[in-house]
Amino acid sequence: MHSELLSASLIALRDCMGLQPNEKVLIVTDELSRTLAYSLHQAAKELGNEVVLVEMLPRKSNGEEPPKEIAELMKLYDVVLCPTSKSLTHTDSRRAASTLGVRVATLPGVTEEIMIRCMNADYNKIAERTFKLCALLEKTNVIKVTAPSGTNISLPIKGRKAFASSGLFRKKGESGNLPTGETYLAPLENESNGIVVVDGSMAQVGMVKEPIRIKIETGFATEISGGEEAKKFLSLIEPFGKDARTVAEFGIGTNDKAILTGKIIEDEKVMGTIHIAFGDNKSMGGTVRVASHLDGLVKSPTVWFDEMMIMKDGKFLLAF
Repeated sequence: MHSELLSASLIALRDCMGLQPNEKVLIVTDELSRTLAYSLHQAAKELGNEVVLVEMLPRKSNGEEPPKEIAELMKLYDVVLCPTSKSLTHTDSRRAASTLGVRVATLPGVTEEIMIRCMNADYNKIAERTFKLCALLEKTNVIKVTAPSGTNISLPIKGRKAFASSGLFRKKGESGNLPTGETYLAPLENESNGIVVVDGSMAQVGMVKEPIRIKIETGFATEISGGEEAKKFLSLIEPFGKDARTVAEFGIGTNDKAILTGKIIEDEKVMGTIHIAFGDNKSMGGTVRVASHLDGLVKSPTVWFDEMMIMKDGKFLLAF
């Protein structure tokens, strides 16, 4: 087994999840993510913990539920890690386990390279950035984002809780992605308006060659245009109806080790970018449950929290 991958897996369990002696670990995976799952399994064994690995068929979409037997298993462990090809983050199964106090890390689409690169970041520094942004967001009424590619959108958020995916999930019920580094929330349903131009990458689509232009009216994506990537995005959301067009999330990356690769699990954590997702927002305090959640990345954004500009052309204006 690759020693750097094993080292990154040890960091994930020991440092990020805060794994304690006598805690039980469950790893949920599919055949496309076996290498990472086996590395996490080995790391748990080396730390002396009881660990079980279970494999399911790959899910068809981000947010599709695992088999009910796995959903029940997830409730029985102290720590659950989900290296899978499609994300289990926005599933009722993950939410139910978290509600019972299980600490859950989801690793959708994470490759060995991403794991090695991003797990070796300074997660204490990432946490500092992430929590600072979280506190500012919770005092904000409206987020505004512009970008050189044409993004110009207003996202009302008054009263919404912000979430810090800091990479430190050591308390009962905490959950998030690994690797990570983002602050995010659900904008108020039916209230966002403007244009989002995805010019970085799009979940389940990859790097965008021709930007995807998305018109937002009263909280929904009403027009989607561009090239082949826009057609692919449209084909992914159409089976799920109008709810999949919901403006579900605003997020801002805080991981200085992350780079753009076409894998949204890393891309959305890149410092100097923002992402806007469409579909399920229930995991972040919203009201929409749909088996689809797709993030689109915007490069070089200028971002306002109410009247305060916190980022200009992809550079933070805040002291961290």
